[in-house]
Amino acid sequence: MASGGIAGGSFDLLLVVLVAVALARGSVVGALGGFGGGLVVDTATLGTLGLTSLLLTIVGYWIGRYGETTGRDRAHAPYLSVVVATILYAAGAFGLHALLGNDVSARLVLLDWLPPSVVLNLVLALPVFWLARRVLAPSGATRAPRAEVRTAG
Repeated sequence: MASGGIAGGSFDLLLVVLVAVALARGSVVGALGGFGGGLVVDTATLGTLGLTSLLLTIVGYWIGRYGETTGRDRAHAPYLSVVVATILYAAGAFGLHALLGNDVSARLVLLDWLPPSVVLNLVLALPVFWLARRVLAPSGATRAPRAEVRTAG
């Protein structure tokens, strides 16, 4: 979450792809994808091992649950999910870094970096979700349609 990039923000391709996969495949696949992707990022960047994995596991699980409990085919679901995931990921990363005693500025992360990053992730969401629908779409009669999860009450 360093400053710089485009307009002070940055794309997060892993986060947007994780949101697309979690919406399409559900909470378990989302959590596993978040953990695996986060572990790769943590080891590749030599960051605090487990920090990105924890955040992306939580994001993948909850976006997957959102996809399971609401209509996956709603037009606003992918974009709302990207906005919420970007905001919660940034807030969670800020909180964990502060908890670990790292120097991190709330103004820099939440006010300077976050708004342009949300916009950039939304721009990235359009082609990623288009591609995810093509790749992850059920293929005709080979897959039975999933039943929607109904809430009690």
